[in-house]
Amino acid sequence: MNRPILNIRQLIIFIFLISISSYASGMNKTGQQTSDTVPQQTMPILAWYSIPEAFSTTERFGELAETGINLHFSFYSNANEVQKALDLAGNSLLKVIISCPELETETEKTVRRFMYHPALAGYYLQDEPTASQFGKLREWVKRVRAVDSIHYCYINLFPNDVKPRKLEASGYRSYVNRFLKEVSVWFLSFDHYPVMGETLRPIWYENLEIIAAASRKYNLPFWAFALTTAHDYYPVPDMAELRLQVYSNLAYGAQAIQYFTYWTPPVDAYDFHHGPITLDGKRTNAYDLIKAMNTEIRALSGVFLGATVMSVHHTGTTIPKGTKRLKKLPAPFLKIDTGNSGAVVSYLKNGDKKYLIIVNRSFLKPLDLRIELNSNSVRQVLKNGRVNLLPSGSACFQVEAGDVLILRYN
Repeated sequence: MNRPILNIRQLIIFIFLISISSYASGMNKTGQQTSDTVPQQTMPILAWYSIPEAFSTTERFGELAETGINLHFSFYSNANEVQKALDLAGNSLLKVIISCPELETETEKTVRRFMYHPALAGYYLQDEPTASQFGKLREWVKRVRAVDSIHYCYINLFPNDVKPRKLEASGYRSYVNRFLKEVSVWFLSFDHYPVMGETLRPIWYENLEIIAAASRKYNLPFWAFALTTAHDYYPVPDMAELRLQVYSNLAYGAQAIQYFTYWTPPVDAYDFHHGPITLDGKRTNAYDLIKAMNTEIRALSGVFLGATVMSVHHTGTTIPKGTKRLKKLPAPFLKIDTGNSGAVVSYLKNGDKKYLIIVNRSFLKPLDLRIELNSNSVRQVLKNGRVNLLPSGSACFQVEAGDVLILRYN
């Protein structure tokens, strides 16, 4: 029996007004509509490489807020530009993770300058550090905390597709655990972009298994990414690819979703293109995708935010490396039939509610799903947060590519 994956509620609660649209999930063929709804909360949704310094305007921050994103992160050339971004973000009810050279060279002075700003979320320290850099980061975190113990320090870790030599550690699991032992952080963040052309990187779910295990061991929430800007062999994302990343992350217990990126970065070592906002500031269809995705996240936040993941298993002819095959179902479920196709099956507890989460592991085709249950109290949670009561017996669903089916039960 798996140990529960313990996740604490988000340490910093952000209050925002985000409009909600209705999206259906998993088209139930037998359910009855009820007036019951899932409570809405505000899950952190971060725009990585967000509005660049040169485009810092009221209109641009308003445009960002319209997507449902509530956390802004970009690199700034100096502390005065950070001040400008904080002021603009606050006007749009956004929070900011700040980054500027002074945060490292004049840490205490810079933290004192911004620590009371109402739009401040936290301090960016580093992306993808090697193990040899943990000591420096540990001391940097201490300097920040000595002045400000209210706001978090943000550090994002490598994915597990990096060779141990680059990590400067004996392996990925060791790398993650060593980081959490040596550096005092409020949450664990990592990036992994699994969609490569028409294939899914086979070690992605193993990465989620390792991160979720570390989250449980150190009693810290974790933050995960979804790719929104194409580059190299990573394609221009569609809704199925976006949903697969987001809902798989949430099924494993992620407490925040991060988009890489919001603004398309300049072409450098990577051929970045077709982000939600282009390099010269124009919207693409990816902007509409993240807006739709965020509407779903917002409506379903009461399922995932603050939830405890009791176990995660997989179905299908083959299951991903490092994962466990589904063998036993919680009452009142008697059988789940996904045919030869693969699905993620997660059991969550959130307060006094229990949820069965089923994610279609294919971003190319729908999943025909049949569930047998012995209860008159199972409900399907729809994308708008409303629920359908299911009759006892057999229920059939078609879960679209990359999409999720959520069932609530007693």
